[in-house]
Amino acid sequence: MQATFRIALLAAILALTSISVLAQASYKVGVLKYKGGGDYYSNPTSVPNLVKFCNDQTGTNIATEVPFVEVGSVALFDFPFVHLTGHGNVVFSASDAENLRTYLLAGGFLHIDDNYGMDAFIRPEMKKVFPELDFIEVPFSHPIYHSAYDFNTGLPKVHEHDGKSPQGFALFWEGRMVCFYSYECDLGDGWEDYSVHKDSEETRIKALKMGVNLLHYAFLGEDGM
Repeated sequence: MQATFRIALLAAILALTSISVLAQASYKVGVLKYKGGGDYYSNPTSVPNLVKFCNDQTGTNIATEVPFVEVGSVALFDFPFVHLTGHGNVVFSASDAENLRTYLLAGGFLHIDDNYGMDAFIRPEMKKVFPELDFIEVPFSHPIYHSAYDFNTGLPKVHEHDGKSPQGFALFWEGRMVCFYSYECDLGDGWEDYSVHKDSEETRIKALKMGVNLLHYAFLGEDGM
């Protein structure tokens, strides 16, 4: 009788342990903190809102806490997906660039979202990270536009900025996309609380769905579609 009780107790403990493990987040997302005076902290509600939307709508288990992580920090490697945004200056030191390169080559994924005014700064800084690579425009047929939701004409337009069509650029290392750059789009503004920009619900949902595509692609890869 005691043996039976011990077996039952052990089974209960194992079951509770399994539940605890399952309750832990499977993925972590961070916002990249960089030097140069640019507002890396802009759009504070955007990525947390995206994480919640992704978890609610697609059953992912992403940690709801979204901390800032310094580009040159070893902590960067705790986050398989990092988001970089801002309006102005971005500066990577040589050690920052080396750390970011190592992170991306090790399997990390960087999403750069131009919050207007970043383009002239981010391109030369990413050249420090990958001097041998150039941003190329991503074709609409690429899986990143179809990983969870279909965007047959590419990125949605959230804010006007200079009135140009939105474009998605990427850096590829040995065939793998390591960085996606959303330009003339402003996805992050579309992810923010409604009260911040008062974008229409349709615009916000499109932006959030495209953000889900980025997360799914980064976490699951092309085979996880």
